[in-house]
Amino acid sequence: MSEGIQFGRLAPGALKGMQAIGSYLATSSIEHSLRLLVEVRASQLNGCAYCLDMHTKDARAAGETGQRLYTVAAWREAPFFTERERAALLWTETLTQLAGHPIPAEIRAKVRTAFTEQEFVDLTVAISTINAWNCLMLAFETPAGSYKPELAR
Repeated sequence: MSEGIQFGRLAPGALKGMQAIGSYLATSSIEHSLRLLVEVRASQLNGCAYCLDMHTKDARAAGETGQRLYTVAAWREAPFFTERERAALLWTETLTQLAGHPIPAEIRAKVRTAFTEQEFVDLTVAISTINAWNCLMLAFETPAGSYKPELAR
């Protein structure tokens, strides 16, 4: 794998915009622990090693258990996710695998029952944002492994 393209250096305005969305999400109605699960699941689906490395490290630093992180890909069968987390993971999978597939009304309705209108909007922005980050990291071949969580820096 190559060293990757430093897109933030070449497109600082785009990086600043992505960081601004991240700042919004940090104070949004979606709790940090749930956002991290969503980021891990979307990154798994997209095959983004950089983001998986980052978000699993952040989740562990924030107190998430290894058991839940190891089984987030099988959340439907794992007994340790709440109904709210299950709804968020369902919405994550639906939006991440959206290409060419309409969103089934029953999935949207199920997710909507677990979240307020504001939370539904914020969750959708969080999922869209991690998918955009996954695309950027994969497109520019950002290598995984060097990320250190804020708490460990």
